Amino acid sequence: MDSEKTKHAAAGGALAFITLMGIVSLFSDMTHEGARSILGEYLNITGASAATIGFVSGIGELCGYSLRLISGFIADRTKKYWGIVIFGYVLQVMAIPALALVPENGWFIACCLIVMERIGKAIKKPAKNTLVSFAASEIGEGKGFAYQEFLDQLGAFIGPVILFVIAAVKGTEDVFTTYRLCFFILGVPAVITVALVLLSRFKYPHPEAFDKRAEKEEKFSCKRSFVYYMIAICCFAFGFADFTLITLHAAKTGAFPVEQLSLLYAGAMAVDAVAALFFGWLFDRIGIRALMISTVISSFFSCFIFLTGNPVAIGFGIVLWGIGMGAQESIMKAAVSRIVPSSMRGTGFGIFETGFGIAWFFGSWLLGVLYDRSIVVLVVVSVAVQLLEVLFYRKSEK
Repeated sequence: MDSEKTKHAAAGGALAFITLMGIVSLFSDMTHEGARSILGEYLNITGASAATIGFVSGIGELCGYSLRLISGFIADRTKKYWGIVIFGYVLQVMAIPALALVPENGWFIACCLIVMERIGKAIKKPAKNTLVSFAASEIGEGKGFAYQEFLDQLGAFIGPVILFVIAAVKGTEDVFTTYRLCFFILGVPAVITVALVLLSRFKYPHPEAFDKRAEKEEKFSCKRSFVYYMIAICCFAFGFADFTLITLHAAKTGAFPVEQLSLLYAGAMAVDAVAALFFGWLFDRIGIRALMISTVISSFFSCFIFLTGNPVAIGFGIVLWGIGMGAQESIMKAAVSRIVPSSMRGTGFGIFETGFGIAWFFGSWLLGVLYDRSIVVLVVVSVAVQLLEVLFYRKSEK
């Protein structure tokens, strides 16, 4: 009886920790995803060319993923998970309200702040995922990361909606001033994010205690299952179109008014959140096959989005895109925590995130080039690479 009570208490504590970290993610995503919905136009207003915007976005994402290999390794070597998480969050979220201080024609400063935000995310991500994985092992990896992703994407939904409302109330006669106000207001969730991270550190100084399997596990080695798994997630990242390409197509075809584009992203994030919960639950029951199912469902999103200018078809494609993103973002992390031992999980997450980011970067680049040359080829490449992903998931399961 006592052991049963202890088990329930441990599960309750793990769930409370994951929920608290999920709320941290909610306010963090409210800050940086809200900013992302207007960053392109803001950089243009401050004097950046389209080429500069594209270059900075690419460099930012490349830094945001490739540096995770280093930060994950450092986290495992030092075991200073909380210090790395706190520093990364402060750097990431505080770069957003700082954009409100950028002067007119200050595109270079704005670009530096955008890259700084991505670097902050790179610093904290592997260590944060490692902390969550410790608690997720107590309640189920799929469920744990699904809760995290749900709250994360709830923030990603709320952020763009808040800015849409601000723009609607403030008006667009002076867009630069309106955007400055938006970034200033995003400073509120940014401060809340930092306060909640500090609270999490105070309440749960040793989340690794949740993982009862830690003492039994061996050191991490690059097993064949992990190699196949990495190939699979790189296929996903390579063939999964970035949402900026989707909004470009939606605007170019006139399917939606330009002022509604941020709402399309918010809608995709809402679908993402719900899909994360369902597929996280499914992962705890059938394992990696949950990823195969989600991939088959979502892989045809590009057919509905890019082969038509019909708003209903594009909307349905965005729903499929949100399902794929939600399932992959939650389950992929859960699978890593099962494959990689806790003592080297920061490194494992670093390898995973770096491979994912590099594949996403080159895939987005190729799909962008194909969009200008042949949309049909774009769709074929996107669908084929994602279906290939299922084969490697199958191999990683053996």
